Amino acid sequence: MTAQLIDGAGLAREKLIQLKHVVTSLQARGIQPGLATVQVGDDPASRIYVRNKVKACTEAGVHSTHHDLPASSSEADVLKLLNQLNRDPQVHGIIVQLPVPKHLDARRLSQAIAVAKDVDGFNWQNLGALVEGAPGILPCTPRAAMVMLDHAKIPVEGRHAVVVGRSNIVGKPVALLLIGRGATVTVCNSRTTDLGAVTRQADILVVATGKAGLIRRNMVKPGAAVIDVGINRLTSGKIAGDVVFDEVKEVAGWITPVPGGVGPMTVAMLVENTVNAAARIPA
Repeated sequence: MTAQLIDGAGLAREKLIQLKHVVTSLQARGIQPGLATVQVGDDPASRIYVRNKVKACTEAGVHSTHHDLPASSSEADVLKLLNQLNRDPQVHGIIVQLPVPKHLDARRLSQAIAVAKDVDGFNWQNLGALVEGAPGILPCTPRAAMVMLDHAKIPVEGRHAVVVGRSNIVGKPVALLLIGRGATVTVCNSRTTDLGAVTRQADILVVATGKAGLIRRNMVKPGAAVIDVGINRLTSGKIAGDVVFDEVKEVAGWITPVPGGVGPMTVAMLVENTVNAAARIPA
């Protein structure tokens, strides 16, 4: 058996085309969706991510502004900028590109973004609404994973889903989304004893640990849907996921590639969150 590929890059392109139509209708009402990106320092990977986000915004007709701050910026400097963006009526979404320099408190910065403009979905109020089962703005990567499952027509209700990873950005939120859809969910991590014994039970396996090659062929249930969130740069310079793709594709029913899987869809979900935030503004 060879797994069916869930093409995140292709799906993201379709989503951005759909969003372009929504943006056009908003513009007719005098609303131009706008996303502001804040980057502190010159992390090369972050610069690539920001470039991808700006490109996606352009494709969907969303206005994007990038605020580049030096690595030496104080927390007060960054908070001042975020407060200005919170008050700017032309800005509907704000993100702080991670990671930030070690002298800055990433958590404090993310919580300083207005809830209505928190298009990353990291604000505690948005996360709390997700726990309550009445989500507001959803975190982009977990939402991307769910959209990809739905696009592939993979049933969630009543299935056993295993999430490998417990971060506040991916692992915990995606587990909550799966619970909300009626799945039985097990959450583990890279240090779980006999991880393979758990992952082999999964009808849906979501892996988000940042450990290249963690999931091998013998750790996957035949026919399972495998969503690989990991993005790891190898010593060779190549990008790889947390799943050994060439092995696992021979036993899984569906699988996402890396690159070209969850990553592009995460960016598309960020753009959609921004458009949705703008749509809530009265005409």
